[in-house]
Amino acid sequence: MSFAPIKDGEFTSTIYGMIKEGKYNEVIRILQYEVQRAPTNRAALSLLGYCYYFTQDFINAVDAYSHAVTGYQPELAYAIALCHYRKKEYQQALKFITDIVDRGIKDHPELNVGMVTEGMDLRSVGNTMKLQETSLVEALNLKFAVEYKLKNFAGAQEALTDMPPRSEEELDPVTLHNKALIGIDTNPSDGFAKLQYLLSQNPFPPETFANLLLLYCKYEYYDLAADVLAENTHLTFKCLTQYQYDYLDALISLQTSPDEAFAKFDAMANEQMNELRSLTKKVQEIRQSNDEATARKAVEAFDETLELYLPVLMSQAKIYWDKGDYARVERIFRKSVEFCSEHDIWKLNVAHTLFMQEQKFKEAAGFYEPIVSKNFVTLLDVSAIILANLCVCYIMTNQNEEAEELMRKVEREEDDAREMDETRKCFHVCIINLVIGTLYCSKGNFEFGISRVIKAMEPQERRLGTDTWYYAKRCLLATIEAMSKHLVVIRDSVVHECLKFLGRCEVHGRGIPTIVDGPLSDGQVDPIKNTVTYEARLLKSLLLQVLDC
Repeated sequence: MSFAPIKDGEFTSTIYGMIKEGKYNEVIRILQYEVQRAPTNRAALSLLGYCYYFTQDFINAVDAYSHAVTGYQPELAYAIALCHYRKKEYQQALKFITDIVDRGIKDHPELNVGMVTEGMDLRSVGNTMKLQETSLVEALNLKFAVEYKLKNFAGAQEALTDMPPRSEEELDPVTLHNKALIGIDTNPSDGFAKLQYLLSQNPFPPETFANLLLLYCKYEYYDLAADVLAENTHLTFKCLTQYQYDYLDALISLQTSPDEAFAKFDAMANEQMNELRSLTKKVQEIRQSNDEATARKAVEAFDETLELYLPVLMSQAKIYWDKGDYARVERIFRKSVEFCSEHDIWKLNVAHTLFMQEQKFKEAAGFYEPIVSKNFVTLLDVSAIILANLCVCYIMTNQNEEAEELMRKVEREEDDAREMDETRKCFHVCIINLVIGTLYCSKGNFEFGISRVIKAMEPQERRLGTDTWYYAKRCLLATIEAMSKHLVVIRDSVVHECLKFLGRCEVHGRGIPTIVDGPLSDGQVDPIKNTVTYEARLLKSLLLQVLDC
């Protein structure tokens, strides 16, 4: 062994000092020697596993931790689970996590694990030493990470609610970070506040910085993202990968120079495409040698690179999507077909692009159909706009029977869902009919289109919402405009139907906003005018004025 001898009585301080300085490989050599001398030295084995983990030698880390376990030690079981997670062996990680949680429930019922998920309102158990010894918080945060990675967001949410109850002030940084992530769609302002608070703490989860910046960009608060970057330059190199920095830089550039942003995205995309081509060739060569383990790793590397490539591609495409240049968007997607043709996100965005060009409904249906077929047993899990667009594609290509069959299937599922839960609101059939009604109005068939829209909104107390009202009022406005210009004559019965519909919207739309403020807006929208009731009265007034002309 080629390392300097350690003086008696200074072994622990020397080892921990070297670990603090990041000299993991030197510590590994010393500890390997110690373990050879004393194979059951748990302290040495535990530190050895720790050092292996930080050098990303996860296989040896698992081995060291496994040898250290004598009796059940939750902190070591968690360390093994973490190694499996880093190796992307998610099922093995979940196995150890489940074991930790089950033992926590059995040995410490007073910690109330899982009780919040079951709907109980419980007092905080506090951050006691007993809670720390169980590793329950760490294990459930790791479960959150696994489920979030696998896009099982309901499972991720459950992992957080399964935790022993604590007040928000008592939450550790990792739990607070995870709560911010899972709640960002339902309460963005609260999620931003949590992430901003974490950024002011030391230490904080290193992912916090990148996630805050990316979420600012998602909600188009580019100025705030730029400010955070400028104020925390010391974190840029510490917490962001080169890819993340380049991607954020391009996103922020969009505000001032779309052409410059496109060029930055293009440079990133070309780099990722070259990597994908190289990995494709590598996978093919390895498969010919029948080395399954190496082939699996190469496929995983390809998938990881593809996940980096897709956001860049979509950001490029969005620049022209926002300009309404759908033909250019289609050309961008065609460049990526060799790598992305089997990816659902790519297929969905291609479908939307073809749909918006209006002359390519048949091709659009060809991309929507596989997405719908994959979830045909539970169509309510498919976005309503996907189903609506597919129905429009069928109608525009004279496949009315297919459209009706799809709508009947969705309607049956909604009925079944309401039978199981009477309070559940289902908008799929409503949105499909609204989109079809909008289609007929856009083609000049206002009577049929408006009737379809009104029928879609029945009953108003269940169907009326910010999104559904948006589609309904567009059709009504288009109809009123066409009537005012004497471009169309609407039968009296249809006009009376519109007036009755608007009257019902007045009654049921009092508490429904027409514009939802952004999470960080300053509330400049007039609260009196920002209701369905106000807009319904306004439309009713306009319609009556047109009738009097």
